[in-house]
Amino acid sequence: MTTPKHPLTPDEEVIRAQEMRVVSELTDEQRVLRMADELRRGFAALTNVSPAVSVFGSARTAIDHPEYRRSAELGRKLGEAGLAVITGGGPGAMEAANKGAREANALSVGLTIDLPAEERVNRYVDLEVHFHYFFCRKVMFVRYASAYLALPGGFGTLDELFECLTLIQTQKIRDFPVILIGVEHWGGLVNWMRDELVRYHRISPEDLDRILLTDDLDEAVERVLAAVARQQIADTG
Repeated sequence: MTTPKHPLTPDEEVIRAQEMRVVSELTDEQRVLRMADELRRGFAALTNVSPAVSVFGSARTAIDHPEYRRSAELGRKLGEAGLAVITGGGPGAMEAANKGAREANALSVGLTIDLPAEERVNRYVDLEVHFHYFFCRKVMFVRYASAYLALPGGFGTLDELFECLTLIQTQKIRDFPVILIGVEHWGGLVNWMRDELVRYHRISPEDLDRILLTDDLDEAVERVLAAVARQQIADTG
């Protein structure tokens, strides 16, 4: 007789259900309630956070790395422009952007997440909202930001970046800038998208036109402010 076991990950009880008897931690009904509660708490916490930008970037950026300093400078410039800064609330580039926002006396938001190697929320976050489900967290990144800025990062940053690009391409959201900070880091990806995705008609040329690739932080902030102004006109029109 197979000994019952608890799933190591949330998907294991489904994927391995036919291999062994896995003891479920929650029923599907309980999961739905948990998801709804996360969305409800996020909406309540962030409802007055505006205008704001979501800043994505690597948790592995070292505090003594030039990218950390550039992330902090970006957060400061965004804050000085009157924008709240939303990050994942973790270390690295996220911490730096929160730090810059704090230095500018702007609201510094961290959307933290349960992870196996969990990092505590960084010390520069003024408002933390904690999540278990990635998709609930991504709803908040998108819904409460007027623009999306990606600093150099890994899989998580790419996931967040392409989530935003997909929503813009499919017209679920409109006129929300996507800005890639770091020409050296992001240039190869943009060239690949042009050479492979546009060339073979997997995306349209205008899909790439929605992306600003820059090293100029002032240009990035100007692009964000122009979008915020257009969004405010649309809201009142």
